[in-house]
Amino acid sequence: MEQLTILLIVIPLMVAPITALIPSEKITWALTLIVSSISLLISLYILYEVSDGRHVIYELGGWRPPWGIEYKIDSLNAFIAVIVSGIASLSCLFAYRSVPDEIDKKTIPLFYAAFQLCLLGLLGIALTGDIFNLFVFLEISSLSTYALISMGKHRKALTAAFSYLILGTIGATFFLIGVGFLFAASGSLNTADIANRFPSFADMQLVETALIFMVMGIALKAAIFPLHSWLPNAYGQAPSAVSVFLSATATKVSIYVLYRILFDLYPIDYWVDMLLPQIMLSLGCVAVIYGSFRAWQQVEMKRLLAFSSVAQIGYMVIGLALINQLGLTASILHLFNHAIIKSTLFIGAGILLYRANTTELRSLRGLGKDMPWTFAAITLAGLSLIGVPGTVGFVTKWYLLEAAVEKGMWIVVGTIVIGSVLAIAYVWKIIENLYFRSKRKLHIQDVPSGDSGVARAPRTMTIALWIGAIMCIVFGLNTELSFEAASSAAKALLER
Repeated sequence: MEQLTILLIVIPLMVAPITALIPSEKITWALTLIVSSISLLISLYILYEVSDGRHVIYELGGWRPPWGIEYKIDSLNAFIAVIVSGIASLSCLFAYRSVPDEIDKKTIPLFYAAFQLCLLGLLGIALTGDIFNLFVFLEISSLSTYALISMGKHRKALTAAFSYLILGTIGATFFLIGVGFLFAASGSLNTADIANRFPSFADMQLVETALIFMVMGIALKAAIFPLHSWLPNAYGQAPSAVSVFLSATATKVSIYVLYRILFDLYPIDYWVDMLLPQIMLSLGCVAVIYGSFRAWQQVEMKRLLAFSSVAQIGYMVIGLALINQLGLTASILHLFNHAIIKSTLFIGAGILLYRANTTELRSLRGLGKDMPWTFAAITLAGLSLIGVPGTVGFVTKWYLLEAAVEKGMWIVVGTIVIGSVLAIAYVWKIIENLYFRSKRKLHIQDVPSGDSGVARAPRTMTIALWIGAIMCIVFGLNTELSFEAASSAAKALLER
């Protein structure tokens, strides 16, 4: 059982360089799909094994912590690993037809190799129990992400990748400085060891400074308002398959790191005394309203969805800042629910881009009538984003409202209501342009003028889209599995 955890790292690490050397785009795609699928199966098995509160521990090289690197898996780690590997598999299925259309043929092997390295980095962040090792995996995922974004078909993709590179490097530097300060104070890099011996060095000024640096660095990586400026361009200009993968995983894993810092590394009372919950609650509320309003202002679908992500990250931050069982459960649950919703919507946007060569809403007018199945799936995911009952989005907002009422935080209740109203506005903007506006003459990819083939999206894209759309409903109606996993993880964090 313990050896399975390291396979999540070893498999993509071994396959990625092989993938980069294979010239066949179909073989490289197949290898990536196999790696993602195996990672998903292993993650699901590990989640099943630790769902009853047990831990799985793997010591690299047989070196016991704190001297060696330790992988310590609980319900939260496993839950994040399932999200990352599941979305990777979905993104890879979508990429079969999307990547050859948007990426230069010569660089496709490098694209899939970078994709596997990004998966490796994100899984490594989720599994490791060593904060410096976490930084290493953070940089592996970040460097591969910069490369993936830069492979977009337009020159703006290079600008977006460069902007993300600069800000991401600043965030990583802040985090590393924080790790250095904490190591100087504690003499250890193992999360559990630092937490156990925390009272012995808690009074040192370095410890408080380390927390500030680490939180700032991760907040930038997670695109927490107001450190979100890299996100709209990165998601908007990246190749569609990259937008699908990153929108559902990258910021979620960074939020996970924030959980580990605030609940595993430091005692809750320590950062409560620093007024950090009040600061995060304020920023989360502003993010929900600001991100939703900016999404409503957009005229291009991918940028609209990117600003929507800023708002959705705000919900996660609010749940964390409430510091109660329901709030933290809602925050963790939204990692999963939003990953499903946003990956589905970006897949829908990718299909529209594949067919119409644009995602500008005014250029897509009436296309929903020609692509009814694609439009239906986008609508289902859009309703989930709003939080309509029976969808995954409603589940998160309901528990978040309960948590806010329990704490008497009526400003949070008002923020959720306003954010939902604004979500109706920007989701309706997509639906109105796709279905209720008069048609425009479009240049449709691979379809002769007037051909009924405009209504048909490639099969792999459609399968990926409807897997996401069905999950939006299935996990909205049957919440037991996802809620139990999130609740178990929240309880474990609060009891440390």
